[in-house]
Amino acid sequence: MAQQGGIELRHLRYFVALAEEGNFERAAARLAIAQPGLSQQMFKLEGLLGASLLDRSRRSVRLTLAGQVLLEEARRVLRQSEIALDAVSRAARGEAGRISIGYVASAAYTGLLTDILSEFGAAYPNVELHLTEMEMRLQLEKIGDGSLDFGFIRPPAALPSGVSTVTLLNEDFVLALPQRHRFAQMGSITLSLLSAETFIIPRQPPDVGFHSNLLLACHEAGFTPRINNMGKDFTTIASMVAVGLGVALVPRSLECVRLPGITYLPVQACSVTSDLAGAYRKIEPSPTIRSFIAHCRKAATPLIADGTTE
Repeated sequence: MAQQGGIELRHLRYFVALAEEGNFERAAARLAIAQPGLSQQMFKLEGLLGASLLDRSRRSVRLTLAGQVLLEEARRVLRQSEIALDAVSRAARGEAGRISIGYVASAAYTGLLTDILSEFGAAYPNVELHLTEMEMRLQLEKIGDGSLDFGFIRPPAALPSGVSTVTLLNEDFVLALPQRHRFAQMGSITLSLLSAETFIIPRQPPDVGFHSNLLLACHEAGFTPRINNMGKDFTTIASMVAVGLGVALVPRSLECVRLPGITYLPVQACSVTSDLAGAYRKIEPSPTIRSFIAHCRKAATPLIADGTTE
């Protein structure tokens, strides 16, 4: 009766080598073990399987019918074991697995998000990236509780305990305004000229993201902005600007949103920038996620000095 539970991978490796060499002496040399030891292991394997695998009546070893069946299966098992070990090794090196990534909609306009994801995907083809557009505060909450691995956000925002950020990109602001606006033909503009304007912003609390940036920039220019309209996203905001409901301070990358009736002007003498940052857990056990964080840092290096927030 077969006792498969006692069979080890080395038994299968020994058997395959013997079958391929057709000779105990050559097989033992290939395996770098003593010939009596190899012979002993083959007797043990036959005992465990309860079947004769080798015809030892000749000078060269020949396989029995049971041995021929085992040879095919042993090769398959050994190949699969190599695949499994390689997969584990790649995962331990951060080269395989799955990463869940959140991003604010405006991150997609910069080009950096696309570059980071495509370059990481090329370097780590065995890592599955799962992307979800998500509001910034929800991203941070999910990163904190472990249900999201990484987030592309637009600071400022209060960070949950255990969450850190790294600045990936600084963007200057531009002013989106209606084409028929009295300032539309200017080559650039200073915010101090806009104290009487109505501003349109995303739906955010005053201490978060673009809302906070607008307040800081206008305070720097000497006034408090009048905010009467809010849009759910920048496409909506651009549409509201185009029909004359107000003006909007937006990152330079948003200039690609070209709708009829809207124009963009560079903003002069404004020290406030719109940052794109990566959010992640300070203590991250996954080598795969740590590889992605390192990749993001490297992608930002030519653009930003170290901007880690602990």
